Amino acid sequence: MVQATPFLLVLFLALGAHGLPAKKCSLTGRWVNDLGSNMTIESVNANGVFAGSYHTAVTATSNEIKVSPLQGSQQKGPNQKGQPTFGFTVNWSFSDSITVFTGQCFVDDDGKEVLKTMWLLRSRVENIKSDWKATRVGNNVFTRL
Repeated sequence: MVQATPFLLVLFLALGAHGLPAKKCSLTGRWVNDLGSNMTIESVNANGVFAGSYHTAVTATSNEIKVSPLQGSQQKGPNQKGQPTFGFTVNWSFSDSITVFTGQCFVDDDGKEVLKTMWLLRSRVENIKSDWKATRVGNNVFTRL
């Protein structure tokens, strides 16, 4: 029986691990994306509303890049399982454009929090005939700083 004890302990731990809750992912804090842009999300309130700031590392304009405000909302409610979906808008302080992001906060296999996002950037154009070139789409992955 002494030889079986380590095996039974490992088996018990492996079977019991499935019952452990998944680590929760929190949007609050400082993040950097795959392009080097920095984002800070202030606390998320009880309704899921949050604000923060975004400092992009890339731009299509020749204007000086400035920190821009962001406002967003995280999914809250009985179905929220700790890896929430969210959306936020960045109103660029240095250009006539605005970007909306949507995504989900994940905890990866190493226990690190990751934000997987998709975005639409709308730039101002002179007239409706130029509308075809006014919206860009992309995605970013953010990791915690």
